[in-house]
Amino acid sequence: MTSAGQNPLRDPRDKRLPRIAGPSGLTIFGVTGDLSRKKLMPAIYDLSNRGLLPPGFALTGVARREWEHQDFGQIVHDAVRENARTTFHQSVWDRLAEGIRFVPGSFDDPGTFDRLAETVKQLDTERGTGGNHAFYLSVPPAMFPTVLSQLSRSGLTEQAEDQWRRVVVEKPFGHDLHSARELNRIVNEVFPEDSVFRIDHYLGKETVQNILALRFANQMFEPLWNAHYVDHVQITMAEDIGLGGRAGYYEGIGAARDVIQNHLLQLMALTAMEEPVSFSPGNLRAEKSKVLSATKPVGPFSETTARGQYTGGWQGGEKVPGLHEEPGFAPDSTTETFAAITLEIASRRWAGVPFYLRSGKRLGRRVTEIAVMFKRAPHLPFDNTMTEELGQNALVIRVQPDEGVTMRFGAKIPGTSMEVRDVTMDFGYGHSFTESSPEAYERLLLDVLLGEPSLFPVNEEVELSWQILDPILDHWASYGGPEKYKAGSWGPPSAETMLARTGRAWRRP
Repeated sequence: MTSAGQNPLRDPRDKRLPRIAGPSGLTIFGVTGDLSRKKLMPAIYDLSNRGLLPPGFALTGVARREWEHQDFGQIVHDAVRENARTTFHQSVWDRLAEGIRFVPGSFDDPGTFDRLAETVKQLDTERGTGGNHAFYLSVPPAMFPTVLSQLSRSGLTEQAEDQWRRVVVEKPFGHDLHSARELNRIVNEVFPEDSVFRIDHYLGKETVQNILALRFANQMFEPLWNAHYVDHVQITMAEDIGLGGRAGYYEGIGAARDVIQNHLLQLMALTAMEEPVSFSPGNLRAEKSKVLSATKPVGPFSETTARGQYTGGWQGGEKVPGLHEEPGFAPDSTTETFAAITLEIASRRWAGVPFYLRSGKRLGRRVTEIAVMFKRAPHLPFDNTMTEELGQNALVIRVQPDEGVTMRFGAKIPGTSMEVRDVTMDFGYGHSFTESSPEAYERLLLDVLLGEPSLFPVNEEVELSWQILDPILDHWASYGGPEKYKAGSWGPPSAETMLARTGRAWRRP
């Protein structure tokens, strides 16, 4: 016999997600969107499949469609069958489906939230959710004030002493510092900060969390993790896809706001932070905030930043359109699809070490990585011909798609002559561990239900990130438009010049 909340399909030796959520329910606003269908609903099934949700877990969708509960259940079923990470088991699905509800209506209609409040009350009785509910706002930020005020008006934010109510907010967290502060104010008027979970799905990735293990569990790396040995750091998020179908979200946002302000600055903070006293949420956030508060953009921005916009070309053997030919984008759109910036951290550990952050669409391949590039040896007792193929030592943390760590160092070529060239030593999650890593949204949704906030940025981190980025955005707004680059390339020429001016070059992942 298995105890309540456990699944006989779950391997008891699996310690990756060992904590099981207590009685609870999740309501998704914007449940018909791509994020919900491709990520959220499959993640909920995967958690249930692994025995990490309570038997009475409830999932409620809210959208303007006129569906019945069973219609919505079929939508969830189809999304799960198509996108779930784990094997589909009918018994698991049947148990999950019993707790699925749907509430039709628009977000500006008070009746929608009155019906939702009644549904939540019924779930407490029928499913034993215990008054514990999380509300996932998978909607445009412009809708946040409306949804939050209606949640408050209808009493859905009220909780007894032994209950909890939480809200999950998707990025973007504003579009500059002023709007971020206003958004935080609106959210905190309804939910206290410890009940707000700002989703940055990159922080839920296994390899991102492994940064902390790599640095602080291994004595061999930490003594070198400073300006004495590190020449510079490159953090890259490259995508080979374009923006077809995403104009409504992306137009006017751009690569810097979409990716650098949240994902890449969070990766930088984890890479550069000091060792925390413990891995409690408060201590982790304190160290990340210290890094962000010490981070400043390096000028002059005309030389230390780059932005671009992809044009049509060939990629992967296929002819692809430029941004101006993508549906929904204006022919004169100045939205950048590539952004690169130079940052410095004013601390004893990192003084003088530039951090280069870049992100772009329609680049050479899909990859996210952190490359710590070490200084060259001060003296090489070799002739130049012996080391002409020798580059810099590097430690590369691959976040996606092939999660792992690569070390690059010099080794002698077999033979009688002394010739040294670069070789790599590689660790891959897929090779070293037999089971696949959980999807980021699995970990993050479970943390929401558990009330575990370690992987979620708080107000201070969001506002510090905008303080770093805003001067660059202001400069770009005043000086011309983005430079063009061919689809399938690695960005505009100005990105190469940006590093070449200091004798450096971007990695080609």
